[in-house]
Amino acid sequence: MSMMLPWICLCLAAAFLLLEAEYSGAQPRRAIFKTLASTGFLMTAISAGALESVYGRVVLIALGLSWLGDVLLLSGSERVFQVGLFSFLAAHIAYSGAFIVCGIKPFAALALLGFLLPVVVIIVRWLWPHVPGHMRFPVGLYILVITAMVALSGGLTAMTGRLCVFIAALIFYLSDLAVARDRFVSPGFANALWGLPLYYVAQLLFAYSASLES
Repeated sequence: MSMMLPWICLCLAAAFLLLEAEYSGAQPRRAIFKTLASTGFLMTAISAGALESVYGRVVLIALGLSWLGDVLLLSGSERVFQVGLFSFLAAHIAYSGAFIVCGIKPFAALALLGFLLPVVVIIVRWLWPHVPGHMRFPVGLYILVITAMVALSGGLTAMTGRLCVFIAALIFYLSDLAVARDRFVSPGFANALWGLPLYYVAQLLFAYSASLES
């Protein structure tokens, strides 16, 4: 834990400063602090021993793809946003692969998926009127993939007792609602105020989970 602590502190401090930059609309500071915060969770995983296990290495790939997505989403361009979206989609596929490698209870994962499907319907009914037609396929695919990731995290927790993984997946899911609301429904600082802390805590928990395998 002592090896991880400096990087955890970097991530959280940079995330706090990122919120201030989001509030003030300072784009250069926003880019600096977002990159620093995301580098913090990446280095947390490495210091947690992610390179020493298959699970850890796949989680590190997911965190690296998330880092790339964070950098891409700094752009206001819709095309770059789409690339960032697919980077995060690939990250969720990597997380899902890590959970399967570690071991899951299929029944628990399927039961959680059954619970989440009505939630997906609610989210789609809320979001769909605001999503442009050309964005509906990538957004819909993303929702399905992250929902499957959360279900698989529940299967892993049922198998191993590692509650931190399920909590990380769940709050990542919630943080993405803030991203969707900001991008498609109602832009504003309020989305970052609750979405960014959830996102960075989720990634730190995923990074920490690598230490449980090494």
